Amino acid sequence: MSASFSFRGLCPAAHTPMNADGSLNLDGVAPLAAHLARHGLTTAFICGTTGESSSLTLAERAALSDRWAKVGPQHGVKVVVHVGSNCLDDAAELAARAERNRADAVSMIAPSYFRPRTLEDLVACCEKVARGCPDTPFYYYDIPAMTGISGFPVDAFLEKASRRIPNLAGVKYSNPDLDAMRRAATLQGGRFDLPFGIDERYLEALDAGARGGVGSTYNFMPGVLRRIIEAHARGDRKAAEAEQARVPAVVEILAKRGYLGAAKALMRELGVPIGPARLPNGNPSAEELRAMLGELDAMGYFSWKD
Repeated sequence: MSASFSFRGLCPAAHTPMNADGSLNLDGVAPLAAHLARHGLTTAFICGTTGESSSLTLAERAALSDRWAKVGPQHGVKVVVHVGSNCLDDAAELAARAERNRADAVSMIAPSYFRPRTLEDLVACCEKVARGCPDTPFYYYDIPAMTGISGFPVDAFLEKASRRIPNLAGVKYSNPDLDAMRRAATLQGGRFDLPFGIDERYLEALDAGARGGVGSTYNFMPGVLRRIIEAHARGDRKAAEAEQARVPAVVEILAKRGYLGAAKALMRELGVPIGPARLPNGNPSAEELRAMLGELDAMGYFSWKD
């Protein structure tokens, strides 16, 4: 397994570009990758929660993986492919495809309709998929707010899974249990990578030892998250907390209009045409969009987002 990849700094969870009718728009990948590169964002996490993976067909996810494999390197953007699915065979197929495409890493949520009942079952799910990409760093994606899978502390998972999954690199950690994260950060000499995925609590995660993050807000306000990291590194708590406070304020404004659809609409306003969110996610009306942009403008968002 390649040991050259790890999450450091900001890795945006990339949106999936759609046409106006909700169909997949592969031509939208290049403008999105160019936008990330312009803002110094050199890794993209594709087909995750922000990428609406659960609303994509297997063929669409494969095509998106293929397109990013070509476009990412052209813009100096590394590509991490999320492959999790309720069907483990589909997930393993996508993992193998990602490895053939020379993805920098692979990640997966566990099945969330029929959920793993025990830690053993969870590890077995990950093991099955990780076998599809044996030479690629593999990350379990722990996001209990979306999957409903809880009760398996990340340190316990890593202890057990590391004995079974040779290419296990860490956990994409979107879990509020920071005590477990602290314990996991010291396991086996600190060998595991734990990129954090709850943007509203990123400063707390830095306190807990996070060295990188994967988040949706990095797409449309990377400057805020970058300044949190910089202020934390120099010990300027007041500045770090001031920047961190901006994140939930923006998220709340978007969430009132349906977070994913509103975020994609905001990206369009920023000059990145990635289309609407796909059902069951909704999209803001023209009136809602005007109100949303007005609220963002009133808080100064457009002057400090970068």
